[in-house]
Parts: sequence; C-alpha cells; structure tokens
Amino acid sequence: MHKTIATPVMLAAALGFAATAQAAEWTMATPYGDASFHTKNVKQFAEDVAEATDGELRINVHSGGSLVAHGEIKPSVRRGTIEVGEVFLSVLSNDDPIFEVDTLPGVAGSYEEAFALWEATKPIITELFANQGMMPLYAVAWPSQGIYTDFELNSAEQFEGLRVRAPNINTQRFVNYLGGNPTETEESDIPTAFSTGRVDAMITSTSTGNSMTAWDYVSHYTVANLWLPKNIVFINQRAFDRLDEATQEAVLEAAARAEERGWQMSRDDNESSTQALQENGITVSTPNDEVAAALQAAGDRLFNDWEERADDTAKQVLETYREQRDG
Repeated sequence: MHKTIATPVMLAAALGFAATAQAAEWTMATPYGDASFHTKNVKQFAEDVAEATDGELRINVHSGGSLVAHGEIKPSVRRGTIEVGEVFLSVLSNDDPIFEVDTLPGVAGSYEEAFALWEATKPIITELFANQGMMPLYAVAWPSQGIYTDFELNSAEQFEGLRVRAPNINTQRFVNYLGGNPTETEESDIPTAFSTGRVDAMITSTSTGNSMTAWDYVSHYTVANLWLPKNIVFINQRAFDRLDEATQEAVLEAAARAEERGWQMSRDDNESSTQALQENGITVSTPNDEVAAALQAAGDRLFNDWEERADDTAKQVLETYREQRDG
C-alpha cells in the first residue's frame, strides 16, 4: 500500500488552509458618512478587531447608508442579513419608549449625565435587544443638540410653521409642540433638503452642522442644549455565538475601547465643530428668555407625553437615574 508522508511544507499548507477556513468576514452598516466622528470610531473598532484576532475576524464597514437604509439596519441585523449595525438610538422608539429617554429635554444636559443615563438604561436596553436575537456592543453620545436657522432666532413666534428637520419621533413631537412642521431627513440628505426648500431649519449637533457644511445654507446656530442623543452599535447574537471564546473576548474588548474613545471623540468634535461653524461665518449664540421659555414649555409637554407611554419599568429606571444625578 502506498503511504503519503506528510512533509513540513504539506503540514504548513494544511494548517494555513484550516486557519483560512476559520476566518470570518462580517458586514456592518451605518447611516453616517465618513466625515462623522462616529464612523471614524466604527472603522477604528473594526481595525482593532482585525488586529486582535490576527485577521481571523474582519468587519467590513459600509457608511453613509450605502448598503442599508437607516430604518432597515436593525431589521437586517436581526435577520442576520448583516452582522453588525449602528443606528441613532431613538429611531427605535416604536419598539419601546426607553429608546427615547436620551431625547427628553432636561434629563441629561452634560456628557457626564448622558453617560450615567446610558449606564442606567443599558440593562433594560440589552434585554430588549436580546429578546430579538441581538446584543448591544457600545453606545456613544452626540454633542448636545441645538437649532440651525438662516435667521436670528429671537422670538417664539418664529417657530410657527417652520419646516424643521427632525431625525426621530421625539424631535418631531418637540417641533410640533413648538408650532413647527417636522420633516424627517437623513443626515446625508440635509444639503438637498435645504436647497430644495423642504426644510427651513434643523435640530442637530455642532458635529453634524460641521460635517454637512451647514454654513452653505444657514447663518445661525442657537446653542439650545436640548439633549445628548446616542448612537448604538449592536450585533447579531447568532453570529457572535459562532465565534470561539477568544474572538468573542476580542470583540467585546474592542467595543469597550470604542465606547471610551467615542465619548472623548464626541467632546473633542464638539469643540472643533463649534470653532469651524464660527470660522465659516455662522453666528453661534444662546437662546434669549422668550425662546428659552418656548423650548422649556415644549420640553415639558414632551416629557409628560413620554411618561404616559412608558411602562413602570422604564419610569423606574429614569427615576432612579434622576435620584442618583440629583443626589
């Protein structure tokens, strides 16, 4: 009988084939463009995973909604069509009011409070994701939200009939309570929305204003400090479970670094973006008493509306957070 002798070269080739066979490639979708600090952070996360696993797990990031539209990212991850996704957390508000809590005025007005709010709500959010076969990896806040207009905002009456870009249901309700007309527009479509007259103003961060060159279509930014909303990055649980233990740990460690790095990137981006707005001719100011009062009244209505829809668990989580914040 003829016997094949395994030479060192043959063994090396076999081992190489086995390693290649075990390597995995994941697809990740985010609605935000490459200029966004969130996308830069996501891409660094993918690089960290590849490096930590010696290339055994590679995450291919598709930015700017180029692969999956914003509203389809979570369903795509749930079905396993893609393995990883990033969304604006409050767009999930139809699933549960807890996803809106970071877009309630007065709840978290600083980065420290916004992170404490994330820590407080993370258990219930993790459970809700788990019920649909997914797992959160990390969340990062945007800078505080303000109001962009092509005029000086100095009267509550100016909100009447104003067409305002509002990226989630809570912001849409807020605009309605101000007397405006909310318009849902993705970040990538902001310049076109202004140029075609679909929107007159927008509620968003300094970061988005900078990355979308807001000075091309507006002249004023009112630092309203409404809320610090978050993006959440999450994964298909089955895809995660198929990884070996070492690779799972590498993913979770990279996610923890991405969360810490992302919150600092948000702080830094807020400073540099505010400067960029001013350098490009946008007037940056705080609300006068009349506008501040209108924003407060709309915020109170928004909070009352949330309390009517939230269940006892969500309300208790928020109450515990507020007690710890104020204590």
